[in-house]
Amino acid sequence: MGTAVDDPTSAEFHEFFERHYAELSRLAYLLTGEADTADDLASDALLALWRRWDRVRAADHPVAYARGVVTNLAKSRIRSAVRERRRVALFWSQRGDRFDGPDVPAVLDVRTALRRLPFRKRACVVLRHALDLSERDTALALGISVGTVKSQTSRGMAELQRLLGPGASAQRVRATVAADRTEGGRG
Repeated sequence: MGTAVDDPTSAEFHEFFERHYAELSRLAYLLTGEADTADDLASDALLALWRRWDRVRAADHPVAYARGVVTNLAKSRIRSAVRERRRVALFWSQRGDRFDGPDVPAVLDVRTALRRLPFRKRACVVLRHALDLSERDTALALGISVGTVKSQTSRGMAELQRLLGPGASAQRVRATVAADRTEGGRG
């Protein structure tokens, strides 16, 4: 099912959308842990990009800009959820994860541990290891320095290892996060 596109600007955005929607949705999922929320955040981000498309397409790295928008929307969504859960005194206690298909226990453990990381560490780990972005691209997406990406990723990986226990080497954690990417990161 194709969509007729009238002008070059719309065609350019449509091509950007087709090329990057799935990645942006996957990023949102890995940051929030919620499949429905991930699709909403990716859609909201692309709507925001469309509204500023002239500025976005003129940027040096439009995809990095898009990742930054998704990251900021995810951060806001998470903060809002935390505030709501605190108000009703059910912070994380009644959260029920839904998984449509079989999943290996290691991936489930890593997902749970990722949700316990502070947002910036989680974002750095996800962007670096689940989406396989360079330190520079991660820095662009988050609007932080490469040095901050390095330190937050290192600290995030160390925290994941601590949360996952003695058998969780950095290499094993990286491999598990990467495996989650190859499974589509959603389950």
